Amino acid sequence: MTTRPTDPTEEAPTMPRLTDALIEPLEALLCDADGNLFPSEEPAFVASADVTNRFLAAHGIDRRFTAEELRLATTGKNFRTTAAELAADAGVPVTDLDRWVAEEKTAVTAHLGQVLRPDAEVTAALTALDAHLTLAAVSSSALTRLAACFTATGLDELVPPADRYSAEDSLPTPTSKPDPAVYLHACTALGIDPARGLAVEDSVPGALSAVRAGCPTVGNLRFVAPAERAEREAQLREAGVVAVVSSWAELTDLLLPVLSTRPAPVGGAA
Repeated sequence: MTTRPTDPTEEAPTMPRLTDALIEPLEALLCDADGNLFPSEEPAFVASADVTNRFLAAHGIDRRFTAEELRLATTGKNFRTTAAELAADAGVPVTDLDRWVAEEKTAVTAHLGQVLRPDAEVTAALTALDAHLTLAAVSSSALTRLAACFTATGLDELVPPADRYSAEDSLPTPTSKPDPAVYLHACTALGIDPARGLAVEDSVPGALSAVRAGCPTVGNLRFVAPAERAEREAQLREAGVVAVVSSWAELTDLLLPVLSTRPAPVGGAA
């Protein structure tokens, strides 16, 4: 694998330069969900901020967040981790976290199911890559939230429930990115070595999770706000991604010329 530059201003390796070392052994595309497959993070934080603020008030913590403040502070983490960290920072013990996790899950799931819509670029990219790689979702979010998002965005057939892995629901002990546990679990479930699963991540915690699991990782800025892209790109490179793309179309254009020269997976890609 090409070594990443340590200077964020230095030109980083591009996907074509990695074809011999990276593309040839790939078996799966491991996709972060929120902010990567669909623009769910901003609307999710609208619903989550209300629950977060009520959680803080109920535990006597004198701190409140707007949806945007919460997004900037916690992107890539799930509510369980966020709430536990906020309580720990305030020195407040929490014994009812599961109840609040369930309440936040219900509120966010309902809101996302109403506001998300299919995205033609994402659908086209996944459809093209599905012919060559097993597609899977690897997320910090709960499976019920993922189900609402995949249905609302029309991606159920491309990434069915059996190929979705949640740090909240799929592990013996719930966790969140940047813990690599959910990527390691996904690779084990798919029967692949982490080096054969190309992760696609938009957030720094997500990229760290994949990199720490041993997955080659691409940073994707498709749904990152334009004003935040330069900083996010530098942060993703610092986290260890092998490349950064601005869209799913760009990633597909780089991968397909190499993947199309290989035979399709036996039995077809999932």
